[in-house]
Amino acid sequence: MLYGRAAEQEAVEALLTAAASRRSGAVVIRGEAGIGKSALADWTASTAAARGFRILRVTGVESEADLAYAGLVQLLWPVQEHIAALPRPQADALRAVLGTGGATGVDRFLNALAVLTLLTELADRQPVLCLVDDAHWVDRATTEALLFTARRLAAEGVVMVFSARTGSFDAAGLAELHLSRLNDADAARVLAARNLPAALAERIIAESGGNPLALVEFAASPAPQPDPAAPLPVPDRLTGLFHAQIAGLPQRTRTMLSLAAAEGRGHLPTLATAGRVLGASLSDLDKADRAGLICITTDRVVFRHPMIRNAAYHALAPSRRLAVHAALAGAIDDPDLRVRHLSAATTEPHEPTAADLAAAASRAHARGAYASAAHLYERAAQLTPDPRRRAERRARAAEQALAAGDTDHAETLAADAATTTADGPHRARVARVRATVAFERENPGHAALLLIDGAAGAEPEHAAEMLRLAAGYGWFSGDPATVHTAAARLDALGLPDDTATGMALLIEQDYPAGVRRLERHVRRTLSAGGDPERIHAIYAAALLGDDDAVLELTAAEIEKYRRQGLIGRLPKVLQNRCTALFRAGRPQDAAAAAAEAVTIARDTGLRRRIDEIEVALAWIAAAEGDEARCRELVADATDTSRVAAACALSLLDLGLGRDEAALRRLEAAHAGPGHHVTVLTTSMPDLVEAAVRIGAAERAEEPLRRFEAWAHASRQPWAEAVALRCRALLTGSPDLYADALALHAKGGRPFERARTALLYGERLRRDRRAAEAREHLTTALRIFEELRARPWAERSRGELRAIGAPAAPARPAAPNPLDRLTPQELQVTRLAAEGHTSREIAARLFLSRRTVEHHLYRAYPKLGVTSRRELARLSIFG
Repeated sequence: MLYGRAAEQEAVEALLTAAASRRSGAVVIRGEAGIGKSALADWTASTAAARGFRILRVTGVESEADLAYAGLVQLLWPVQEHIAALPRPQADALRAVLGTGGATGVDRFLNALAVLTLLTELADRQPVLCLVDDAHWVDRATTEALLFTARRLAAEGVVMVFSARTGSFDAAGLAELHLSRLNDADAARVLAARNLPAALAERIIAESGGNPLALVEFAASPAPQPDPAAPLPVPDRLTGLFHAQIAGLPQRTRTMLSLAAAEGRGHLPTLATAGRVLGASLSDLDKADRAGLICITTDRVVFRHPMIRNAAYHALAPSRRLAVHAALAGAIDDPDLRVRHLSAATTEPHEPTAADLAAAASRAHARGAYASAAHLYERAAQLTPDPRRRAERRARAAEQALAAGDTDHAETLAADAATTTADGPHRARVARVRATVAFERENPGHAALLLIDGAAGAEPEHAAEMLRLAAGYGWFSGDPATVHTAAARLDALGLPDDTATGMALLIEQDYPAGVRRLERHVRRTLSAGGDPERIHAIYAAALLGDDDAVLELTAAEIEKYRRQGLIGRLPKVLQNRCTALFRAGRPQDAAAAAAEAVTIARDTGLRRRIDEIEVALAWIAAAEGDEARCRELVADATDTSRVAAACALSLLDLGLGRDEAALRRLEAAHAGPGHHVTVLTTSMPDLVEAAVRIGAAERAEEPLRRFEAWAHASRQPWAEAVALRCRALLTGSPDLYADALALHAKGGRPFERARTALLYGERLRRDRRAAEAREHLTTALRIFEELRARPWAERSRGELRAIGAPAAPARPAAPNPLDRLTPQELQVTRLAAEGHTSREIAARLFLSRRTVEHHLYRAYPKLGVTSRRELARLSIFG
């Protein structure tokens, strides 16, 4: 019976009820030690069992917090026979986690996706409850997978309940229940069945502070005398009470308790073997069982509360603790479990133990458990006698910490590893880590130099990768010398890189030569379809303003990542695709790509990537005139995306008629360190228009010269058209507008085409050529309305009114039905219209099959259809 938890029980019951109707949910139960988290979890399990749920449960153990996927193995071992039904990459990932086979070297987020799919498949048969007790002690690889799953649940019939100590276990985005202490009335109800004298009961209630475990334990023991001058917190007093109870047991019983506490799993055969080494046996546990400290089942020892386990372990003297771990290491066959105890039993450098730890780290890496691998490599380094080998292992620890997203620790490890003189490959490994950290800390110039220096000793394949990355970092820093150096080093390796050389030439404003290099790379990649070059080609195509190439290349790269389940790599490419889709006049698809990128980045903890994706979204908000959203999206822009943020805000200002503000913002960006970046170059027409509109045409001459040089070199029709438009603004030549529109007709960037038509219409109106003006203003209005560019549409409508044209509607007469869909509904319905099954769509979008079907169910009435067959016939899907 639970007292004082009615509200929490009601909240959990609501989740269970919803799951019976195929709605999923997750919650974190928080509170101090002994507050009743486990009791509420037990009540949840019994309630769910009575309702026909399948129950999966894992309990975190402090001693296993760094054991790769220890929690996931515990959770999924009972249902491993269902893994075969998963898509092949996901099934292989989970088999690798469970040690039953499967691929190695997987993206760590593929394991998370596999857990989501598995729980969904299980929920097809019956609703599923996933209980995670003491989540703050569950290993990081497991918690990453489970939190990813919890954040992507929607319509599966899965409930996930985590319990954790207050102030631990970051579970941002999940609902939380905070357990408070019991009031005096509920505390009295807890003690009522014990028939305690009234005075003693009152004293226990006062001393327990409403902590349920304290109430029970204080009632079962002589009530401790509080120290009114310095009262201990209740959890500390409970720990002291358990220490006292354990100290009163026979030595052999204490030995077996300490073994059980250190071993963590409570595995009786292991404890029996280790106990014999220390002169004790399983029968010595009987007294602890009778004392209520543990419960012995057929094959396990279970501590009644985690605080008792901690008390048993931490009561050990240091020398005794070493002996306990040594005995356990000799009793365990599993290499990963064994090495953990060997490590704990070793205090001096010892190469055999260090080698075992390094081997365990390699296995953890192969399963995508990078945080565990980092810890194991770091511990291996601590126990390595040889300085060079120690530095090598510390460098590997730094790599794994970086892969796990712990950049601060990665930098500390790499800096330490760099102090030891070592060979070239070692220096290269350290340089890669430190350069990545430097870039994350918004110092791309330093990152580039670290890579160039480190590449000198790397193997050719790794050196080429480092130098290409150095060129990219050099581009962001605006240092052509750095980019040229990286390109020259690539030439010396016999691996000339057109992208690196092209970027250096663009920084120096040698646009014809730079564009030729970049075009050559893009054409070669498009014709060959080579995966290794595609990422570089995407960036090269973006520098050229070639939106079609960006869309083709990103589509291929995204398809590869979806097929292989490489979810952690998707956000960046989706960001590139979002920008190209917006410029290609497909705002709904752009928003859908960005929404998926943000969701994946959030669910995988890629905070910096979210900030950069939001800057891409800010362009859409700027074009639409949504000032509040635009400013919100650029609020956290990083240094490498700050110029893009400034350009988005300038477009917003220009659309809202704040021409002076737009001009000042762009001139400031043009004078800054990012003056060379393409996003600023392609925003120069905004500067030109703002300058002309405030009567300061002279301030537009130099920016226009630069834009014209880039546009003529790139030979993109839209860019050459915009260059003509800008020159028409400065000269007042109507013929240049007409020539610009002829180039726009070849395709590309409809927003720019509409702006040219608007400016031409304005010019014609001023020349009193109303009929011609109306034609172009009507075209501009139509395109702006299709793109939902409200301020630009209002400007076009105002010009039409000025020539006496009939008032145009605020929206097109036949709005696009796709506007009614959410971004995720749009993605799902597009794939369904192409003939993909729900299972295939789920695998591609990293969702559960049930969530896909839920989105289809919601989308059908919005589109006026009732089936996939009707969906496929809709012309809006092409």
